Amino acid sequence: MIFDRLMGLFSIDMGIDLGTCNTLVCVKGQGIVLNEPSVVAVKKGTNRVLQNGNAVGLVAKEMLGKTPGSITAIRPLKDGVISDFEITEAMLSYFIRRVHGRKHFIGPRVVIAIPSGITAVEKRAVLDSAERAGARRVFLVEEPMAAAIGAGLPVTEPTASMIVDIGGGTTEVAIISLADISVCRSERVAGDDFDEAIVGHMRKTYNMAIGEQMAERIKIEIGSAAPWGDDEPSMEVRGRDMISGLPRKTIVTAEEIREALQEPVTQIVQAVTQTLEQAAPELAADLVDNGITMAGGSSLLRGLTTVISNATGLDVKLAEDPLTCVARGTSVYLENLELWKDTMESDADGM
Repeated sequence: MIFDRLMGLFSIDMGIDLGTCNTLVCVKGQGIVLNEPSVVAVKKGTNRVLQNGNAVGLVAKEMLGKTPGSITAIRPLKDGVISDFEITEAMLSYFIRRVHGRKHFIGPRVVIAIPSGITAVEKRAVLDSAERAGARRVFLVEEPMAAAIGAGLPVTEPTASMIVDIGGGTTEVAIISLADISVCRSERVAGDDFDEAIVGHMRKTYNMAIGEQMAERIKIEIGSAAPWGDDEPSMEVRGRDMISGLPRKTIVTAEEIREALQEPVTQIVQAVTQTLEQAAPELAADLVDNGITMAGGSSLLRGLTTVISNATGLDVKLAEDPLTCVARGTSVYLENLELWKDTMESDADGM
């Protein structure tokens, strides 16, 4: 439509990787312009976002677990899907405002990456939130597809590309060929489960309560899925003693954290092997040469590529800058919107 193209001149189209942990926004021709935690701070008992609707992202993440009684810091997405509709809308409208600015009076067209396993109702929630947050048109693209495109895999060719995208809330495993997903699995086990396993370990082993942020620091500093080598590091952990109720610190080793992470890591490895078992023989044959590519922030867990490689016998490599793969993939969709928009799910379909 000519009218649609004309409107496009007055607005900035954007791609959004709406993640459980982080939301990334990219703009056509500019790359990634925003990368902030998916956290919103609201006044307790209401959905009113603090600081005139601006307590979103980094500002709000610093408040996680440290808020006084009158403030709540909320992560509105759980397991890759919207768990709090109004707050997701507030978060999206803040991000769209930040990127789009007030100078453009026409809303942007937005491409949003969603987990491949979500239901029709959950999709509707994403579409409605984005529309009410100020988007003119909304297009949905499946996360593994966006991740594979962002990782530079030859998705349009008649050869198998396998992507394992491990985010905060979901692990997406897909085999893609001829620009479509041939087999995929979406498991609700990912980075958040790593953190929960660490919190549980500290509670069981040391009778110590630690917060989300501390668990994440332990995961990043000494977390691993496979042995590091001879001298494995340890780190000081601070929290609250569950018996005396007083603050204290203790030392934990990389080895015990690896033990704690065993269960979620095993579930991710199983998702990969089960996807391979469902692959067509010709595609499986291609993967012997092409191997597996890993994307998403949680794929950076040390030794995870080794564990998956040992379980499958295939080459496993990390995509370049795994954190931003999905967002970069949505920007490729933006560039080809005119070409591809008929094949994508959008808000026009349900009308």
